[in-house]
Amino acid sequence: MIEEIESKVKEVLDFSSQDSGEIEKFRIKFLGKKGHISRYFSEFKKVDVSQKKEFGKAINKLKLVANNKLEELKKSLTKDSSNNSGNIDLTRPANLIELGSRHPISIIRDKIIDIFYKIGFNTSEGPEIEDDWHNFTALNLPFHHPARDMQDTFFIKKDPDLLLRTHTSSVQIRHMEDNDPPIRTISPGRVYRNEDISARSHCFFHQIEGLYIDKNVSFSDLKQTLLYFIKELFGKSKIRLRPSYFPFTEPSAEVDIYWGLNSETDFRITKGTGWLEIMGCGMVDPNVLDNCKIDSNKYTGFAFGMGIERIAMLLYQIEDIRILYDNDIRFNNQFRDSI
Repeated sequence: MIEEIESKVKEVLDFSSQDSGEIEKFRIKFLGKKGHISRYFSEFKKVDVSQKKEFGKAINKLKLVANNKLEELKKSLTKDSSNNSGNIDLTRPANLIELGSRHPISIIRDKIIDIFYKIGFNTSEGPEIEDDWHNFTALNLPFHHPARDMQDTFFIKKDPDLLLRTHTSSVQIRHMEDNDPPIRTISPGRVYRNEDISARSHCFFHQIEGLYIDKNVSFSDLKQTLLYFIKELFGKSKIRLRPSYFPFTEPSAEVDIYWGLNSETDFRITKGTGWLEIMGCGMVDPNVLDNCKIDSNKYTGFAFGMGIERIAMLLYQIEDIRILYDNDIRFNNQFRDSI
């Protein structure tokens, strides 16, 4: 064993290189956790007592020689680098840092915000952990209201009054509580629902909701606002509103756009009708205004909301929502031109 160690000492002394990669391999080979020196120290426990002194001396010699050789190589490498620095042409253009890309959800969210900003809407935000009042009760959903079952909610165990918000309508309630009409605001954010009905469902997704409160606001104002938005974002000019139900708006409607039937994909996503549902909307229920201390006899308003993922999937023809959350850099790099 001692002869083997002596041969390793000779190997260390004979080693020479100016390549940083080879020097690192040398370090790992001799001084790494699984290197020769660590192995010899492990073998030291098994050596006969009479040979321990000689064996230990040999190991220490190998360790000292290896450390000295490594320091010598590193100094030589640093010296060569400093000598070559004078040959660098400082007038040459630098290598440009490769730009990253933005996520399609962020791109669509900012586009929607910008569209509504042009017609006087500001942006409001609120907490993702909400209380029952702002998420349900103030929105015309009292405790035993059956419509609460429409949203499978994540409640906080320690406090049953706290929950992960199921929509960004809670932000609108907070905004109405803190601001007097006229109000024009959109509320983007992440919301949480326990939707496990299919492999494509997610427990969280992103919504953006709009609210306009003022005197003499009518359903006609709502329709014209949505038509403007749809022209700006989709380039479509044909819409229809179908009667629907939401607890916090009355009357309520689903908004469809005429997508067209120009391709096989169009037939598939519209089920052959050419029409595509993109959002819900309606006139704010007077009870909601009263809950926020806004006089419903003096003011009226409309609200609308949509899922950002759905809009992104339509605009970019993404077939599976899971792709948006895979963090595959190859997918994200496709959106560099959208920055």
